[in-house]
Amino acid sequence: MTYIVRLLIIANVAVFLLQYVTHDGLLPYFALWPLGSGFGPWQLVSYAFLHANFPHIALNLYALYVFGGMVERVLGTRRFAGLYFASVLTAGITQLIVASMSDSAFGYTVGASGGVFGVMLAFAMLFPHSRMYIIPIPIPLKAWVLVAGYAVIELTSGVMGSNSGVAHFAHLGGMLGAAIVMFSIGWRKKVQPPGELRGP
Repeated sequence: MTYIVRLLIIANVAVFLLQYVTHDGLLPYFALWPLGSGFGPWQLVSYAFLHANFPHIALNLYALYVFGGMVERVLGTRRFAGLYFASVLTAGITQLIVASMSDSAFGYTVGASGGVFGVMLAFAMLFPHSRMYIIPIPIPLKAWVLVAGYAVIELTSGVMGSNSGVAHFAHLGGMLGAAIVMFSIGWRKKVQPPGELRGP
């Protein structure tokens, strides 16, 4: 497990335990609330360390563990940390924009999913042809296919309004933040792993 990935996992677990001890007393102050409904600028980062329940944090941290180590090894600790928190910020901003444009009532947003989706996109950009299994699909999928599929599902679910309570557009916002960072650092020239990214 790489350095930043380890720190993020420890921090998320510690905050989740604190949530349990305080009976979710952190949510009014550190969850991401819509503009004009309890929003504070620090929430654009703090929300990513809070989670709704055990499956929520378990899935996020498992995905961070699976994808994050390889990405951090290629980008280095500072670039990886920058990419992760840029994804968290753009995910949060996207959620605020969607909430402000919607006629529906929006509650608070929590979870590391925006940062995790950003890490997943970076993995697919660095290792597009890596083969991965996803239950229940019995055949391996290339990383770029898997991540592109997730993006399509999130976009479709967000537009259709399905899976109420899931911040689909925030996930896409996290991917956008990661893409901006990857292109800004010139990822093809500076951090391209040998043997990767040479086309299908």
